[in-house]
Amino acid sequence: MAFYTHRWNLSRAIFSAALAASCGTLWCESSTCADDGYYASTNSAVQTSVDGDSIPAGTTPEATQPASESTRSNESDSNCDVACDEYLAHCGTGDSWWDGGETNFRRNLKESGITFDNNLTSFYYGVAGGGETQEFRYAGHGDYLMNADLMKLGGPPGLFLKIRAEHRMGESIGEPAGSLLPPVLASDLPTPETRDLYLTNVLFTQAFSENFAVFAGKLDTLDGDLNAFASGRGITQFSNSAFVITPIGLRTIAYSTLGTGFVVLDEGEPVFTFLVLNARESVRNSGFDELFADGVVLSPELRIATDFFQMPGHQLFGGTWSSRNYVALDQDPRILLPNVPIDRADDSWSLYWNMDQYLVVDPCNPKRGWGVFARAGIADPATNPIANFLSAGFGGNSRVFGRDADTFGIGWFYAGTSNDLSPALATALGGVGNSQGGEIFHNFAVNSRLSITWDGQVLLPARESIDYTLVTGVRANLRF
Repeated sequence: MAFYTHRWNLSRAIFSAALAASCGTLWCESSTCADDGYYASTNSAVQTSVDGDSIPAGTTPEATQPASESTRSNESDSNCDVACDEYLAHCGTGDSWWDGGETNFRRNLKESGITFDNNLTSFYYGVAGGGETQEFRYAGHGDYLMNADLMKLGGPPGLFLKIRAEHRMGESIGEPAGSLLPPVLASDLPTPETRDLYLTNVLFTQAFSENFAVFAGKLDTLDGDLNAFASGRGITQFSNSAFVITPIGLRTIAYSTLGTGFVVLDEGEPVFTFLVLNARESVRNSGFDELFADGVVLSPELRIATDFFQMPGHQLFGGTWSSRNYVALDQDPRILLPNVPIDRADDSWSLYWNMDQYLVVDPCNPKRGWGVFARAGIADPATNPIANFLSAGFGGNSRVFGRDADTFGIGWFYAGTSNDLSPALATALGGVGNSQGGEIFHNFAVNSRLSITWDGQVLLPARESIDYTLVTGVRANLRF
């Protein structure tokens, strides 16, 4: 218990230091330093001259001020630079790191073929109305990802290794909310039953060309069903499970398990992926002792790039099939279900589709813009508590206050409960019906490392004893 308390406090201490350093950096830049234009609007009243001095728009450098004032201005800018450097040095970090730069240590590792993409996320969410109980809870999630180019480390050409470790902290808001789909998915990953650190990815990939690769090892399936506006692993875009990945196939595919497959790529993006997976969850073990003991899962997925309206977009089609014999609704972090016995059923399947379509693209940065998204799917009603699913919404980069790096999203979902499993669910939950809900978020990019997100959700849960649930909260994500 002491270890978990220490880790919780350490996590909050890291965020406090990160927020303080970020706010200090922004204060120094905004109060005395010239803006670099990253968050500046297109009609800013300040422009920069050739020699770097800030001058009013529409005037020439010579007309701005006398030479003596110009000299004092340069001295002031110099003093500001020194003050910023001293502040950041005192906090033990550097200006370039907060702007997305790399430390010398990371840079040396990258040259050797090793890169990191780590995220530490804190959640403070609560049930503001309705639900099972009205309370607020703190939770956290650590996601530590390493990618290695083994050729640079002496291995064969085209061989890569991906390792991901995850853990959770605090308490989930799922139980007070009373919904089947977790309102804050990441706070339940990799497993809601423990706060230990687990390896959810140890995956080897062998690329035979720029367009074809095979892979094998332990992998998590949260990166599937990719969508430009509704993915993000629950830490950078939407928080509700309904908008992170389709819930229609969660009964057939485990969150983390052993598997193999191949991928066809076009300009670095996956076009067709085929997976062969172990049917049993392997978050807390290696999975080799139970490999294919409960059957096998096959999952093809096709993602086609489109250019409707001369704008980028995608159409994705996927499916799952499992040979497992199902006798109970096992617990899964991606859907909040009790361990309820059901009539034995052989095999299970699901079909799903999603799309994303940009409507506006920044002409100066094709990776920025906003558009619409949608998901739909059906599944075997004998084994899947959600027999049909539909969601839609829009999101992307926000230009509110001229902050180009901010993102937003608004979405709605509908989940149809299986008529075959309704009696089994009613035994544990009381009467059950269909569920639907909506979510809205705005992600404020403090800098390239730290973002703070406000999130609000209105849910009509499947449990008939709960009329509605209002969920709201704040999420802070530190990328390092």
